[in-house]
Amino acid sequence: MPSNNSTNIAAFKDVWVFCEQRQGKLMPTVLELLSEGRKLADDLGVDLCGILLGDQVDHLVSELGGYGADKVYVCESPLLKDYTTDAYAKVICDVTSEQKPEIFLIGATHIGRDLGPRCAARLHTGLCADCTALDVDTKKYVRFLRNASTLNVDGMKWDETDRNLKMTRPAFGGHLMATIICPRFRPSMATVRPGVMQKRPYSQAKADACQIVRPDFKLDERDLCTKVTEVVKTARKMVDLIGADFIVSVGRGISKDVEDGLKIAKELADELGGIVAGSRVAIDSGWLNADRQVGQTGKTVRPIVYIALGISGAIQHRAGMQDSDCIIAVNKNSTAPIFEIADYGICGDLFKIVPLLTQMVREAKTNH
Repeated sequence: MPSNNSTNIAAFKDVWVFCEQRQGKLMPTVLELLSEGRKLADDLGVDLCGILLGDQVDHLVSELGGYGADKVYVCESPLLKDYTTDAYAKVICDVTSEQKPEIFLIGATHIGRDLGPRCAARLHTGLCADCTALDVDTKKYVRFLRNASTLNVDGMKWDETDRNLKMTRPAFGGHLMATIICPRFRPSMATVRPGVMQKRPYSQAKADACQIVRPDFKLDERDLCTKVTEVVKTARKMVDLIGADFIVSVGRGISKDVEDGLKIAKELADELGGIVAGSRVAIDSGWLNADRQVGQTGKTVRPIVYIALGISGAIQHRAGMQDSDCIIAVNKNSTAPIFEIADYGICGDLFKIVPLLTQMVREAKTNH
């Protein structure tokens, strides 16, 4: 690996995104990261670059450009066809040490969670895992805190010249949010949860303008401690919360009769053609599986309609659903924080209200 003095901050420039692909298809989180990386690069006045590893994958470059990449570093080899920690970490660290990006973003997928820490350790820099918000502009960061925290940000002093990457993530089991910076080393590295960042519209002009860079790298069989002999896919039924247009989410409010609460939530979701989800309480209590959790420690969703049943609206939950097009809240507590962000709020007993909502949806569908 080329010499990498990670403390020479001035030598580092550009924002990079690891463009994870599997069997020639980009992972959805890559497009989200490019969209977010575009904002960071624009704030810093630098290029947004992707790094793409695989075998015969350059056909993916135009898609990466369409979502914001100015350049894509393409590293192709038969040894990179299938992901292995040894091969990918070596190539990425070699190219990164040569090109010196100041920010490096990786999706918090299974591969990203394996690859990110290995690269950070080898590059002698820090990595913040499972980030849910990123900022380099201090004014934008303060606006984020004003909306997403209870801090009195207007009464605090801020260094508006600070251009360190501010990486925000859940801490202490999701009960707190922590913002972490890496002021002494570069690149600043972060893994970002899928579904957290919003994908920008595709631009054909950007796709046409994207440059392909083919860096020199060395990789042979001796660099690999493992070899992929076969890839076997197993089918597992999981709900797609991130792609759902309608979500009916339950919280502590169904605790007096969980079985009936879940039943009426499912009936409403079925009429809407949607999915039942839950707050952290619903998952921790065993009422729903973990893949249905919405919130800071779950999934971030942006459905057309999000219906919150018996959910108080703690900051951690709101962070995972507040960008929904329409939020409808049902809660018997008139001071519940969920009403602060709801487009429509109903204060009352959800066990009485939800069946009425379901009936109204059913009748509307019949009369339409």
